[in-house]
Amino acid sequence: MALRSLQKWQGAGNDFLVDVVEQGADPWWNAHRARAACDRHLGVGADGLLVATVAPTISMTLYNADGTIAEMSGNGIRCLVAAVRRATGRSDREMRVNTLAGVRLVTLDLREDCGVGSVDMGPVTLGRTLEGALGVAHVGNPHVVVVNNPDWDDINREEMAAKLAFQLGGANVEFVEIIDEAHVVIRVIERGVGWTLACGTGSVATAAVCHQRGLTGSDVTVDNPGGSLRVTLGEGSARLEGPVKFVANVEWLGG
Repeated sequence: MALRSLQKWQGAGNDFLVDVVEQGADPWWNAHRARAACDRHLGVGADGLLVATVAPTISMTLYNADGTIAEMSGNGIRCLVAAVRRATGRSDREMRVNTLAGVRLVTLDLREDCGVGSVDMGPVTLGRTLEGALGVAHVGNPHVVVVNNPDWDDINREEMAAKLAFQLGGANVEFVEIIDEAHVVIRVIERGVGWTLACGTGSVATAAVCHQRGLTGSDVTVDNPGGSLRVTLGEGSARLEGPVKFVANVEWLGG
């Protein structure tokens, strides 16, 4: 058994446990331990667990709630940078973070336990169209965007999401309602997590697919169940902006 000092942060309701470790430390987390910590009944509870390796650069390892590894999280990376600042006393407004999707620049304005941050999400790659979907996009991780039907119940949505995600070997699935050219509403079933209150990469993917279809402009507010995120699509890159808030310090006894 080992005692881990974690921080819990959330961005628009997308919540994460964060372990800030020094470079060279022996790896401790694995799929089993991450899954146990993220369990909402028998553990602390979170959509994912982030390991921030610090000094001299920052690297992010992201475990989904089911213990699988994810390439990128737009909300998680803001939480990770906030946790690094809290743990180390650093005050850098900008930090570069190494992820499995590439290096991402995070800008964070943090006052005490909450703030607003933006992330350079890198390029969005639009993929092949799947039957029943509005479009497919890769934001470091795969997404399928579907126009939501208010007559569907969540069982219908979950069955559809499973079929669409299977065709890509696993993917996040966004159900979108278009309000106008600058405003959409989404609900997301995340790969390795399930329904979440917010998804940063999913918000970017949705904005990109809707823009490609001529349904929205390049600057879009994306309402997630847990809060609003802003996506700005540029030449060869996208920017995601949203909130971040400290929840608690956690002492986790894991084996």
